Amino acid sequence: MSRIPPMAALIAMGLKCVFSVVLAAEPAHAAGTVEKITVHGASLEHALAGYSPDREVYVYLPPSYPSSPARRYPVVYSLHGFGGSAESWVQRLGAPETIDRAIAEGAHEMIVVVPDGRTPMGGVMFSSSATTGDWETFIAHDLVAYIDTHYRTLASRESRGLTGFSMGGYGALRIAMKLPDVFGSVYAMSSCCLPPQITPLPAPGALDGFASMERIKTLEQAGALGFGAVPFAMAAAWSPNPTNPPMYLDLPVKDGTPQADVIAAWAANAVLPMVHQYVPALRSLNAIAFDVGTQDGLRADHDKLHRLLDAYGIKHQYETYQGGHGDQVAVRFEQHVLPFFSRHLR
Repeated sequence: MSRIPPMAALIAMGLKCVFSVVLAAEPAHAAGTVEKITVHGASLEHALAGYSPDREVYVYLPPSYPSSPARRYPVVYSLHGFGGSAESWVQRLGAPETIDRAIAEGAHEMIVVVPDGRTPMGGVMFSSSATTGDWETFIAHDLVAYIDTHYRTLASRESRGLTGFSMGGYGALRIAMKLPDVFGSVYAMSSCCLPPQITPLPAPGALDGFASMERIKTLEQAGALGFGAVPFAMAAAWSPNPTNPPMYLDLPVKDGTPQADVIAAWAANAVLPMVHQYVPALRSLNAIAFDVGTQDGLRADHDKLHRLLDAYGIKHQYETYQGGHGDQVAVRFEQHVLPFFSRHLR
């Protein structure tokens, strides 16, 4: 058996070590960072429910941000679902890694902003309400103004996108159609609340569940229901009542009797009925997209939205994918949502 000369062996070992060091030191792709900040919302100051107007916000800054002080970036605002928070949504999206990978695969660098709409009742429906606060104005004015002032953004609607999941997808569609001068593009993921959550002419017995909820008397009691608090969150957002403490809301049933005005208010806040009033605004958006899983119970609602937008000739992108509600969220965000905004934000 031949022996390797000592010097040759040392050289070979040295080359192997150098090669290993080079491989270990070379990153797979450039990395962005996530900052946690607090943004004060003047629009939320007088919420009757007493929620804090100071909201946690997570901000993703792309890889080149620290080293390119003259560069400005488009911004995507992402809204979380019911029962979640800004922190849990960032974790669920897998940020910053998923955003870094999207950029490495060709998406443009952008800032991603995730505000916190968490409440003791699970969420604010990203609507405007005397009870929970004016969240439409908070997102479109207070938050946008703060981000444009404190970060190097391209501060125009053409460079500003809005997205969200479930409750956040509903909020994204709602805010985009009502404030198209602020956001130029929207992508909604598995949106809730597209049709009215209660029909104006409910079937017999359809409201029995609401009647049993009348025994809930405080926000804390409602919050203890977990996802069972959804009707209370909807009522706080869509049928607030400043004269009905301590919850400051009206349910669709009172003393076992359906409340027609409350039912009408809920219907008026659903996306499908709203579309008819906001056709010009929807047409003015640069791009609209939404998706849903084929096993999601909300699939039929998304099909209806697709047909309605087609009927009005409103350009949009509609996709389905294999899965139920909340499946493949991080993958969809990385491979579909961010590339969509990369194509349409300027």
